[in-house]
Amino acid sequence: MNLPNLLTILRIFFVPLLVAALVTDSRAVGVGVLVVDKAFFALAVFLAAAATDLLDGYLARRWGQVTTVGMLLDPIADKLLISAALVSLVQIGRVPAWMAVLIIGREFAVSGLRSIAAAEGYTIQASDLGKTKMALEVVAISLVLLGLRWPTLQEWGLWCMGGVMIFALASALEYFAKFWNKVDARVKERSRREPLELERERVLQLRQQRKSERALRRRKAAAVGRESAD
Repeated sequence: MNLPNLLTILRIFFVPLLVAALVTDSRAVGVGVLVVDKAFFALAVFLAAAATDLLDGYLARRWGQVTTVGMLLDPIADKLLISAALVSLVQIGRVPAWMAVLIIGREFAVSGLRSIAAAEGYTIQASDLGKTKMALEVVAISLVLLGLRWPTLQEWGLWCMGGVMIFALASALEYFAKFWNKVDARVKERSRREPLELERERVLQLRQQRKSERALRRRKAAAVGRESAD
């Protein structure tokens, strides 16, 4: 456990706080003795969580603390944060459901491709399109959250959400191309090697069997020779 991993875990803990802030019916949220506007509180939680995404990766690379736990939790935390924000905004009627379905579906599809690639021994790195998509998601969701207070920003947030969908689909196609070029080619090559390896093993087994048979015949011949001498 190190500071980058703690920041990633903190981002996961921000998720239920963000959902609670968005789906509550009141227009203000109590924080101790303070009463904060719902839109500002949700925006503060979301931006704080998004900031930990930038900070944990930077610190992990800067301090040489890249760990398996961090590589596992970081994309999970990102997807939880974005998915929770989108689903909550759909719940309160600020984002169309079909937009959220496309964006969240893309996240699951890319995660599936990466899992299959990892099982085949190949790592699909995050692309520039994917990073741009993530940055645009933060901007779009922030504008929609501000639209809770200033409705004129709602339209700008939806326009940015449309841009998110474009980058999401483009990056998904890029990930699929990487997967197809690397993993699918490797699977086909392995499929071609398997019959050859099976045939090689069969030949080796036949040779071993013949050696055993010749050794057995020699032992029998030697035994017959000793009996004749006696």
